[in-house]
Amino acid sequence: MALFSDSMNHDFSPINKRITSNRKDIFNKKIGVSKKKIVNQKKIASQAKTEYFASGITPFAALVLLILSGIQVGYARPPLEFNTDALDISERANIDLDKFARAGYIMPGNYIMAVRVNQNELLEMHSVDFTTLADDPEGSEACVSPEIVKQIDLKQEWLEKLGWRNEGKCLDLNTLPGMSARGDLATYSLYLIVPKIYLEYDLPDWDPPSRWDNGIPGLLFDYNLNAQNTKPAHGNSNQQISANGTAGMNAGAWRFRADWQARYHRSKDKQGDQFGHVSEREREWDWSRYYMYRVLPRLEAKLSLGEDYLNSNIFDSFRYTGVSLITDENMLPPNLRGYAPEVTGVARTNAKVTVKQQGRVLYETQVASGPFRIQDLSDAVSGTLDVRVEEQDGSVQEFQVNTATIPYLTRPGRVQYKIVGGQSTNDKHRREGPAFGMGEFSWGINNGWSLYGGLLAAGDYNALSLGIGRDLMMFGSLSFDATESRARLPKERETLTGGSYRLSYSKRFDQYNSQVTFAGYRFSERNFMNMGQYINRRYRDLSSDSGKELYTIIFNKQFSDIGLSAHLNYSHQTYWNRPTNDRYNISLSKYVDIGRYKNISVNLSAYRNNFDNKKDDGMYLNLSIPWGESGTFSYNGMVNRQGNAHRVGYFNRIDDRNNYRISAGTSMGGRALADAYYTHYGDKALLNASASYQDGINTTVALGLQGGVTVTAHGAALHRINQPGATRLMVDTEGVSNVPVRGFGSAVHTNYFGKAVLVDVNNYFRNKANVDLDNLPDDVEALRSVQQATLTEGAIGYRQFQVMSGIKAMTLIRLPDGSFPPFGASVVNAAQREIGIISDEGYAYLSGMNQGEKVQVHWDGEAQCEITVPDDISAKSFTTTLLSCQFLTGKAK
Repeated sequence: MALFSDSMNHDFSPINKRITSNRKDIFNKKIGVSKKKIVNQKKIASQAKTEYFASGITPFAALVLLILSGIQVGYARPPLEFNTDALDISERANIDLDKFARAGYIMPGNYIMAVRVNQNELLEMHSVDFTTLADDPEGSEACVSPEIVKQIDLKQEWLEKLGWRNEGKCLDLNTLPGMSARGDLATYSLYLIVPKIYLEYDLPDWDPPSRWDNGIPGLLFDYNLNAQNTKPAHGNSNQQISANGTAGMNAGAWRFRADWQARYHRSKDKQGDQFGHVSEREREWDWSRYYMYRVLPRLEAKLSLGEDYLNSNIFDSFRYTGVSLITDENMLPPNLRGYAPEVTGVARTNAKVTVKQQGRVLYETQVASGPFRIQDLSDAVSGTLDVRVEEQDGSVQEFQVNTATIPYLTRPGRVQYKIVGGQSTNDKHRREGPAFGMGEFSWGINNGWSLYGGLLAAGDYNALSLGIGRDLMMFGSLSFDATESRARLPKERETLTGGSYRLSYSKRFDQYNSQVTFAGYRFSERNFMNMGQYINRRYRDLSSDSGKELYTIIFNKQFSDIGLSAHLNYSHQTYWNRPTNDRYNISLSKYVDIGRYKNISVNLSAYRNNFDNKKDDGMYLNLSIPWGESGTFSYNGMVNRQGNAHRVGYFNRIDDRNNYRISAGTSMGGRALADAYYTHYGDKALLNASASYQDGINTTVALGLQGGVTVTAHGAALHRINQPGATRLMVDTEGVSNVPVRGFGSAVHTNYFGKAVLVDVNNYFRNKANVDLDNLPDDVEALRSVQQATLTEGAIGYRQFQVMSGIKAMTLIRLPDGSFPPFGASVVNAAQREIGIISDEGYAYLSGMNQGEKVQVHWDGEAQCEITVPDDISAKSFTTTLLSCQFLTGKAK
């Protein structure tokens, strides 16, 4: 006897998929677990099924229930007629199967749904109305509202052709041939299929501006703290704490920010304590910069007001207070974006690395001994950077890094521009010097040529620049520009005029597996002055370095045949009024196999740093042998002007949140040494802890913390940070704590209130966040486990996951008169989510129940009775729990 009778053919593949999904949800919720866990789950499932069938449910009825609960809802299909005689149940009249009669049917009403356009999910949940079809009263269709249409990013020509129904509230899908809309209550999603011909340009991980999210209002406070305690064998012990960060507020598209930095130093000897600072000018706490900004998507630009450092591809940077309007390359698709600076060096011991520009701390971190490379500086940084490496043995390295700028090329027909106006200021927020205006542009003439230039006018100081960029196709890209400056110095009764000439080149040689990331040459005449030099000389009576020649090259090469990779970073700076600065860092790395030891890493680095007549040359050798699943034994050797040092160590990655390294050996002076370094990626902060000991020299312990707090109307959370004041995504698991959520990095766990903040997100990039299903607590189930967001710079994004926490149990539901709800009735919680379906004689497997919670049973299209979950319900027992369902007012039958 057929269970279904239907004159049309039906595609049951969605049902089969849903059956498989339901079985996994009930008996094997955790995906990808170990074989041992799977075996245990099978045993539990077998026991559950035994109890289930022993309670009076026949296997055939259970199968039918599973089929019915798995029917996927979407667009409406012709109705099915159910032959209830095929069901092995006692009361066939007490069955409610209306909602299963039409595959894909959704009852008219309002639903909160995620909206997917060609599998790309829109930024937020939408309220979607399902209305009755005019020509089919038994069917329904989704109302695609104007708010949804705005985020689809249709081309303007098609926007003008759209038709509307229901008094302009719903899109008429017939006006876009090929477009379709389908609802799915299983995932609470509205699926829109839109032919690509109607859409603006997009990429798999990049959304057009119409889908960018400015986030929600909120407050933030980010910090980067480093503390160190040094106890020398002879002399005073020293304690110092340095910190920097950003405080801010978001309101709509505006970002209000204040950068801060602090330093505390304490020296203690046998006579008592002595307190002091690095210099008399430094304070313990300093608000170094106040500013606000917002993005202007239509202009592909960023508007900034307040204190800032000139961001220019042509003119050198200086500090000012004013306003700027700058096209932001980060708003372009990823394949059209440019270059960010990096800092490389070699730390002799565990060390603190500080990167500054004109006294402002840009970056500070703890690094382990050996080569380091800092690549996460903001791409808005330009000009000369001052780098200070404070070793735990008390020595200090200082050098400068000139940030490279790739050739200023622009796509054909596109214009990039930067407009800035204001007045120069010092680091005490005092204005000094004349008001100024700066403008620069780059125009893509055609596929091969770009014209660029700029003007900086500031009263008695003026600079004019003009340049040309050329795409040499297979030979790379090249640009050349000339800048002429004129500066009048009344005190010196002279006017200086000079020129500066720059040549830049970039090329990737795919056939040779090599890349010239940047190569540049700049020559400046003796009387050439940039704005910073002019301000120092005229208003501060300070002499500045007068650069003459600058050579810079960043080069990478892969020798595939022998498995060798090479990296070179070189700069050579000469001056008119001071000695030459030289800096290079070259590294070679290779993986080799020796006997049964595979993937042995060999790295050789050589460096030279000639800065302020101080020479520092050295070589560094690292040999790493994998040991076990996550460990590595290593040998490190270093040679420089002070001698040589050797150490052996062991590194182990405990998991994706914890790693440590220990080592021992001899120092440059031949003394015994030992050190340790530990990193923890915590939910509330990134922690670095280190300690070192040198026989007869000193003992040092250090601690680094990077974290922040974000406060919004939805809640607050402590969290790690990448860059202070940067973009972040707050996730909400509806009050369920300890839920692991993952972005691009290691997972974070929601706090007591069900909130967490992800910071490994990129601006203007489709970021995905997902619940880590493999590590969910046993009593937690994620109904909606994936979210995505494309956030503007500095935004506090907000996304909510549908998560249920509670007991799972087999229940027997009875009405006050002793009868039971009809077969197929739904059990729904307070959030209107289905947590189970009534089967034969009132049996139901329910999930996500909490003690004392009230749930309702729905049939005939509405709630009929209510259950109060008892306090003594337990998921540990496989016995069936009896639940009483009390009729709602006026529903008694």
